[in-house]
Amino acid sequence: MPHIAHLALVVRDYDEALAFYVGKLGFSLVEDSWQPEQDKRWVVIAPPGAPPGATTILLARAATPDQARVIGDQAGGRVFLFLATDDFARDHAAFTAAGVDWVRPPMVHDYGTVAVFADLYGNRWDLVQYSDGR
Repeated sequence: MPHIAHLALVVRDYDEALAFYVGKLGFSLVEDSWQPEQDKRWVVIAPPGAPPGATTILLARAATPDQARVIGDQAGGRVFLFLATDDFARDHAAFTAAGVDWVRPPMVHDYGTVAVFADLYGNRWDLVQYSDGR
């Protein structure tokens, strides 16, 4: 059955992106391998505790001016990615302590608790704990 294996996130620099996602958010580095034929790295990360086979994020270094223009604005200013958690308070506190930039404070809705943060480039993410446990 088809499924989404990776989602590409355009970044300026692999190592600065890894410092943010792995260092600040606690993501796991799944793979970091050199692709000499394309003069780039294949850098894949996953949220902490992601189960095997879960969709991962491919950090894709911008290679052209057109690609560089979308860094930090891949969704036109809207929330781009949704990071689900089983403990909103724990993760919100950890991200805050790590210096994450909160765009919108925590709010409780019918579907759960959510706050919006910006990654190192300005892409917006929801940190969300769904009420129904999904």
